[in-house]
Amino acid sequence: MNTVEKPMYGWETINWGKAQRYVFKLQKRIYRASERGDVKAVHKLQRLLTTSWYSKVLAVRKVTQDNQGKNTPGIDGVSRLRNHQKIKLAQKLKFNDKSGPTKRVWIPKPGNEEKRPLGIPTIEERAKQALLKMALEPEWEAKFEPNSYGFRPGRSAHDAISAIFNGICQKAKYVLDADIEKCFDRINHSKLLDKLQTSPTFRRQVKAWLKSGVIDGGKLFPTEEGTPQGGVISALLANIALHGMEEILEQRFSRRVGKNSAKRKISFVRYADDFVLMDESLEVILEAKAVIEEWLSEIGLTLKASKTRITHTLEEYEGKAGFNFLGFNIRQYPCSDKQSGSVGGTERKRGHKTLIKPSAEAIQKHLQKIDCLIQRSKASTQEQLINALNPVIRGWAAYYSTVASASTFDKMDSLLFQKLFGWAKRRRARNQNNTDVVSNYWGVNRGLGWKFITQDNKYVLEKYAGTKIKRHVKVKKTRTPYDGDLIYWGQRLSQHPMLRNVAAKLLRKQQGRCSECGLSFTSEDLLEVHHLDKDRSNNKTNNLILVHRHCHDVIHSARGTVTSQITEEPNEVKVSCSVLEER
Repeated sequence: MNTVEKPMYGWETINWGKAQRYVFKLQKRIYRASERGDVKAVHKLQRLLTTSWYSKVLAVRKVTQDNQGKNTPGIDGVSRLRNHQKIKLAQKLKFNDKSGPTKRVWIPKPGNEEKRPLGIPTIEERAKQALLKMALEPEWEAKFEPNSYGFRPGRSAHDAISAIFNGICQKAKYVLDADIEKCFDRINHSKLLDKLQTSPTFRRQVKAWLKSGVIDGGKLFPTEEGTPQGGVISALLANIALHGMEEILEQRFSRRVGKNSAKRKISFVRYADDFVLMDESLEVILEAKAVIEEWLSEIGLTLKASKTRITHTLEEYEGKAGFNFLGFNIRQYPCSDKQSGSVGGTERKRGHKTLIKPSAEAIQKHLQKIDCLIQRSKASTQEQLINALNPVIRGWAAYYSTVASASTFDKMDSLLFQKLFGWAKRRRARNQNNTDVVSNYWGVNRGLGWKFITQDNKYVLEKYAGTKIKRHVKVKKTRTPYDGDLIYWGQRLSQHPMLRNVAAKLLRKQQGRCSECGLSFTSEDLLEVHHLDKDRSNNKTNNLILVHRHCHDVIHSARGTVTSQITEEPNEVKVSCSVLEER
């Protein structure tokens, strides 16, 4: 029985802190019941969660305030709701075994001319998906394999890269670098529904979403396979469909080396539909590839031949060594040193070292983005150019700050200087030489060094080399935020590589809690920095507080100055948390 009463007034009167605490307690109980295998308790708690008023208003808030694509309309054309409309939506939110078709949108794939489809549901369907995800995700977080990192709470691409490093740092290995072809579009519906093993109500609702069809160019097309990309629950359904890959490999290839040695198994890391297999034996890699292909065929999927290859981390195999994964280049290099005590210094072989760097493709793509921004800023002021470049530079450098990127950062600073010097020379007067150009746009003659800085010294361009290299510690085994260990997850959040320095300081100052609602921040929260005196130029620490995005909305709406959200996308790879500047 649902004991939570609906609020007497409107959206503004909801106690969000109480709502989040209530929902999280239920999610933690679902996780623990799933962990101990109590299916009956899991289903009972899930029903309690999905009928709760607090869960419903949180689901509506997520799709109307928190999500990045909150203003994208579905087939009904509705993109925004007023507060009284949000209340009405929450009141009628329930699973009815029905779903309207999604709106098909084609977006370009990075690096080529191909496009991938997105299915945009209506706001009501997105809210229903968010509500069901609240109930299903804790159950499956207790089941998911330890080396699955994509689109899961508390896990990021940096965890996947750290897992790869741990898998190859001791010994050189052969690697199967694979990509599943059109993973989201070809998943077998019946296999996915059977794998869910959930209550009949949830199963029928998920089936309705899978079979809802898409509208493309005004025409309705049926969906006989695949999960609806663009929906709130899409990534969770894809992870459920791919669950079991690591387990089947462990069953087939776990073995003991020697009589008394420990059990050794093949190394496996998966991020969404991309994965790598690592082993010392080429025969094991080839056999594992055949096992994976057979396993994928059962759910209607295949490996993409153009993006699947076998390589070696140290030696050349088929003309190549090393591999790229999530924008990183992973490779091992032979190393040696001079033998001590010998005249002339004869070399003694030591083995190899593992280096992970930004990939050449990622560097080229980033430089193209920088070129595009500079080209669009031909008529802009130096201040405007700096404000356009800083978020891009800062985000890209932060993403690669956990690996051996120091030499790459120096190179990027040099290339950026050449691009900016060309931009500055096009703006000089006829009687100005290069020295005058440098004096106008750089701080050399002002005793500030080679900084791209405005004349009033107020706006300074970030440098790649200014980002400190700090190794990322991989998440422990099967840990998840639903286990309730707030201290562990708070420490991880404060050390996240994508977290701004100012946000990290505020996070430690506030002991990991939001200044507005008092709740602990999680890796899935969107955080914003708020200026207490309303002056964005005053960035002193005592003038700043760190709050949730929805809490920031409350602060601004209370004084009647809500403005549009500024969204920064520093890179194309999804991260666990993002901190945005105050609007």
